[in-house]
Amino acid sequence: MVSSLPHPTTAAGRDGLAALLARPEKAVVALDFDGTLAEIVPDPERARAHPGAVPALAALAPEVASVVVVTGRPAGVAVRYGGLAGVPGLEHLVVLGHYGAERWDAVTGTVRAAAPHPGVASVRAELPGFLDRIGAWPGTWIEEKGRAVAVHTRRAADPQGAFEALKGPLGDLAAHHGLVLEPGRMVLELRPPGMDKGVALIDHVRSVGAGAVLYAGDDLGDLPAFAAVDRLRADGVPGLLVCSASSTESVPDLAARADLTVPGPAGVVELLAGLAAAVGRGAGGQGAGQGAGQGA
Repeated sequence: MVSSLPHPTTAAGRDGLAALLARPEKAVVALDFDGTLAEIVPDPERARAHPGAVPALAALAPEVASVVVVTGRPAGVAVRYGGLAGVPGLEHLVVLGHYGAERWDAVTGTVRAAAPHPGVASVRAELPGFLDRIGAWPGTWIEEKGRAVAVHTRRAADPQGAFEALKGPLGDLAAHHGLVLEPGRMVLELRPPGMDKGVALIDHVRSVGAGAVLYAGDDLGDLPAFAAVDRLRADGVPGLLVCSASSTESVPDLAARADLTVPGPAGVVELLAGLAAAVGRGAGGQGAGQGAGQGA
């Protein structure tokens, strides 16, 4: 039921939700992967989409202009870990991996990618010795991400202390190789400049000609996408910003910017399923928009 949808706490968010429900065929639904469609886990290679994510997406996708996953992971990894390939209803799903440097289309089942930045190969070779020289905390480990390299501190005895100690040195190392340092939840990613979820999101929304956009994320890397939705709003495209906040970890900066906060991937799945139910009846909009506007 439309009444079961959560109410955004901001006027802009209520306008975004009402626009999505009124004309779903013009809406883009964009989602981060880790922490949004999948729970955060100690080993990123064990991350998998919430069991309800694919069914909810498959129910919603045929009703909207586009469903797109925007992730820092390689596109193919997100597709595999998400179980997103070959799913009825997701024939037109798009996954923008490496912050938009890679694009996977369900229509073709292939990944298109820009040329890799040479600094990534250089920093990849230097990073193990660099961490040894600066005395990186035990439990710190490197994740190979293809077009980026990440250093995780989640397994350290003091994850936050290790994170803070590494930020400065890794920022200097990234700059030396022409890269940027992107902090996340107990992870520091070294990646090429000019790659972020905001750029990827705006390019996709404009290519679709969307009349409304929803973006859901959970981490600092999603702030550029939140800023992109703000820019789209300024250009007349209503938007809804959703923060996926687990009970154990949350990012206050992101939650403060969100129009709506839901309890982690389970909450995101519930929201997607609610949207699918609301627009799938073809009632979408008028009553839905009125219901969304009553929250306060």
